[in-house]
Amino acid sequence: MDEARASSGPVNGLSVDVEDWFQVGAFETVIDRSDWPAIRTRVERNCDEILALFDAAGVKGTFFTLGWVAVRHPRLLRRIAEAGHEMASHGWDHERVFRMDAATFGRDLDMSRKAIEDAAGVKVSGYRAPSFSIDARTPWAFDVLAEQGYAYSSSVAPIAHDHYGWREAPRFAFHPLADSPLVEIPVTTATFAGRRLAAGGGGFFRVLPYGFSRWAIRQVNAEGRPAVFYFHPWEIDPDQPRVPNAPLRSRLRHYTNLGLMAGKLRQLIGDFAWGRMDELAAREAERAPTLVMGPGGTLAPAGALAA
Repeated sequence: MDEARASSGPVNGLSVDVEDWFQVGAFETVIDRSDWPAIRTRVERNCDEILALFDAAGVKGTFFTLGWVAVRHPRLLRRIAEAGHEMASHGWDHERVFRMDAATFGRDLDMSRKAIEDAAGVKVSGYRAPSFSIDARTPWAFDVLAEQGYAYSSSVAPIAHDHYGWREAPRFAFHPLADSPLVEIPVTTATFAGRRLAAGGGGFFRVLPYGFSRWAIRQVNAEGRPAVFYFHPWEIDPDQPRVPNAPLRSRLRHYTNLGLMAGKLRQLIGDFAWGRMDELAAREAERAPTLVMGPGGTLAPAGALAA
C-alpha cells in the first residue's frame, strides 16, 4: 500500500459479502433454494483468492458470511478468522429482511450467527442484510438486532434502486434506536448535482470505469468520512457457470467484467487505506447522531418525533 496515499484520509471499510454464485438475488427466480445443496460450490476457491489478494496488499477486512456457507465450509471460515479478518453475519440463506417478520428475522439472525461462530471460533458482532434490505418497510429490524446484541449493522443503501434502497436514510453512520448503542453504517454514496450516486462497490464498481469509484471515495474522504466498500467472491470468478434462463438484465448485471474485477480491486486497495468494519463502526459510533424512524420511513432525532 502506498503510505502517502494511505495516510491522506480516513481508514475505509473493506468488506466481502460471502455468498456463492447461485445464491444471488439476480437468480432467485430461476434457481430455487431447495436446489442449492446439489450445486457445486465455488465460494471456497474464490475466498482463498481474496485472502491471497488481501495478504499481498497487507490489508484486513470483514467477511459478511451466510450461515448456509458456514456450515458447509467451516475450514474456510477458520482460515479467514486466523488471517486476522473479521467474521460477520449476512443472514442464513440470503433471504431479504423485508420478506420476513420480526420473529422470523430473529431466528435467521440467531441461526446464522451460531453457525459462523461455531465454524470460525470467533464472536460475531456485525450484520449486513442481504441486498441491503433493511429499509422503511422494516421498522422492527433494528430492534431485533439490538435485542440479539449486535454492535453494528451495515444494511442500508441510502439511494433509490430497483432492487433495494432507502433514499430517506442518511449517507453516514447513525444510531437507529434511542435506547441502544447499535450503530448503522450505510454503504457508500457520493453526490453529484444534488443527486446521490451508488458508489460502494458490487456491480457498480465492476461495470463502471475505475475512475468513478476513485472519485467517489475521494469525495467521501474529503468530507472527513470513511467509505464502505463491498464485493462478492463470485465477482472475481469469470469461469463460474452461466445461467442461460435468467432474465437478460440479471445476466448482464451478474456477468459483466468478471475478468477485470481482481485487477480493479488491487488498484483500489492500493489507492486508499482500508480496515475492518468493526473497527470503523467503533470509531463512527462516537460521532453518529441518533435518528429514529418516523412515518413514511423518515428519520429524525428521537426528541423531534416525540414532540
